[in-house]
Amino acid sequence: MKTKNIILFVFAIFSFFSCENFLEEDPRALIAPETFFASENDARQAVNGMYAILKNNSIYGQVGLDHFYDNGADIIEPNRSANFVEPIGNYSMNEALADVSVQKMSVSDTWKDLYRVIFNANIIINRVTDNKAISKAAQTDIIADAKLIRSLCYWHITNLWGAAPYYTEELKLDEIKILGRTDEATILSGILVDLKFAMDNLKSSYNGEESGRASKWVAAMVMAKIYMQQKEWDLALNMCLEIINKSGHEILPSYAAVFDPSNEYNAEIIWSLDFAKDIRGQFEEGTVKADGTLASAFGNGNWRPSIFNPRLRDEPANTSERTALSDALKARGEAFNGTGLQVASKDFAEKFPLNDLRRPLNIMDNYLGFDLNFPYMAKWMNLKIDSSPRFNHSDNRMVFRLADVYLMAAESENELNGPGNAYQYINKIRERAFATKAESELKGLSQQSFREAIYDERKWELAGEANRRYDLIRWGILLDVVQNLEYRFWKPNENIKPYHVKLPIPLQELELNPNLLEFDPTNNGYR
Repeated sequence: MKTKNIILFVFAIFSFFSCENFLEEDPRALIAPETFFASENDARQAVNGMYAILKNNSIYGQVGLDHFYDNGADIIEPNRSANFVEPIGNYSMNEALADVSVQKMSVSDTWKDLYRVIFNANIIINRVTDNKAISKAAQTDIIADAKLIRSLCYWHITNLWGAAPYYTEELKLDEIKILGRTDEATILSGILVDLKFAMDNLKSSYNGEESGRASKWVAAMVMAKIYMQQKEWDLALNMCLEIINKSGHEILPSYAAVFDPSNEYNAEIIWSLDFAKDIRGQFEEGTVKADGTLASAFGNGNWRPSIFNPRLRDEPANTSERTALSDALKARGEAFNGTGLQVASKDFAEKFPLNDLRRPLNIMDNYLGFDLNFPYMAKWMNLKIDSSPRFNHSDNRMVFRLADVYLMAAESENELNGPGNAYQYINKIRERAFATKAESELKGLSQQSFREAIYDERKWELAGEANRRYDLIRWGILLDVVQNLEYRFWKPNENIKPYHVKLPIPLQELELNPNLLEFDPTNNGYR
């Protein structure tokens, strides 16, 4: 499902209407209901359009969801005081700031785009169900895909806001405008049903033109994560073991190989969103030209590697060596032409074990013999000028991988029965992270000590993979962790409050729909 094959027809219909006007105009007026799904191909194009919205900067493009899942924790912080990540990373967020958008990145943009995917998924499901122009097998496959992506979006919504508007029908916009918030438990129960349907009806893997499509194992993984949130440890463990034993995915022998951009569909990756260099319309950025194509000042590929790539003005530590560093990079066809806005946090860099073979991929403080000012996360970088220019990278966006599942299994087993049978899962991950068995093998821990080992292992293994704040929140330790950290620029350790485990619903949404305050007049504690 490479985006170079997505025609802008569907993307224009499902994505180009203004975020700001989402609840003010009816995008379905652009669709001819009696003809749009006149064939299976029409429905497949609609599904592709739904995936395209996931690639927007507000969700999986640039640092959309990274804002919420990584910034303001103990792994990533910017290399300078940057206003577009400050409200979340420094815990200064409020309802008004939630509306402030920079390059389609704000709390409001993420809220709107997640609901746009849901809105579109509901249209797809409704118009495919019992559609005589589409075979029963294709109907089931398309509906399963749409339910999976809709469930993923609702899961993110509950993680970020808790209670939220929840609907699974093709409602009119006037009906959507007055929806109140549904409690988190009800939403999770509903999406678990949909995820089970997706798991039962999707394939184990997709390749070729369908590369980048979410498989049944993506549904299983989200189910397992929800079970862990609910402390249903037996259900979580069983789901993790099903993925481990039946999915066909496997742990690669090398940590570095997992992140190799030349092998983006390797056996460890359960799901990554596919991006391609120079392709217009794979995410919503820039303006729409008269011919319907996108005009962007920053290129058309994936932005995210540029956020992790260093910028030359910051490096190296010895500024007198800057020309020499630039020449050395040029000789390799590389450049420090990124933003440097996502680097390893001070705490993370100082605590990462020196004998851990994962360290160079997560803490790059020297390059080509030049000491650097900041510790960069090399596993997300791509410095190649010809194949991966600034803001126009072809690198896929990794979402889920099998190492996460092994650590989820270890945690679930420990919570159920203690560490006895849990070592096999955590040590499977640690054995490639250390040179010797003596270094890698954990044993003889109490249940609490094993629990704390999981806290650390997930930090070292999954750094920068949009897990950390989610983990700290579900463990109930976000406040304690942040209050005991030292940061470079901001004071999140002083600013964080207990209610910061959720985000505020943006002020604009509250003004459009006052019913959103009926469930909780404090707006998650921000009033």
